Order: sequence, then structure tokens, then C-alpha cells
Amino acid sequence: MDQISTFYTREHVIMEKRMGVVSIIVGDRKREAGSVNDIITKHSNIVLARMGLPCRDRGLSVIALIIEATTNEVGAFTGQLGNLSSVKVKSSLV
Repeated sequence: MDQISTFYTREHVIMEKRMGVVSIIVGDRKREAGSVNDIITKHSNIVLARMGLPCRDRGLSVIALIIEATTNEVGAFTGQLGNLSSVKVKSSLV
């Protein structure tokens, strides 16, 4: 049996919260790190865990997030990250 959290919106539509992973590669650490962290903080309600690896010699960072969110929440989150010029983001939900 799947363990999917659900909640109701004002319209009483059931939205499923799903577990997933968001992978983020920040290509220009100096320019984008602050913006990436601001966006992650803004969406911290869906973040369960975070692991980051700064690759100083390459000037980039790799961040992996474990999340629990609806597809709408994931889309809003990853869309904001993807709008940053040197950021690559991928998500996978189960």
C-alpha cells in the first residue's frame, strides 16, 4: 500500500504529496549561490533533507534535496531555480 500524504484545497480537490529528490548543479557559485539559497529557503516547507558539495576548484556546487510535495509545489520550486542562468535542476518523484 502506497503511503502518499494528501490534503484538501479550498476547492476540495485532493492533492497528493509525494516523496522525491531534487538535484541542483550551480555552475557559477559566486554569482548564483545566494539566489539558490534564497529560493530553497522560500520553499523550505517541502524540504526534508539537504546535502551539498561545493566544488571550489571547479567553481560550482552540487546540491541534493529530499522533498515531500505536490507536483504543483515541485514545479514552482524547480521553475524558480531553473530560471537562474547557471543553474541546472532535475526532479524525480515517487
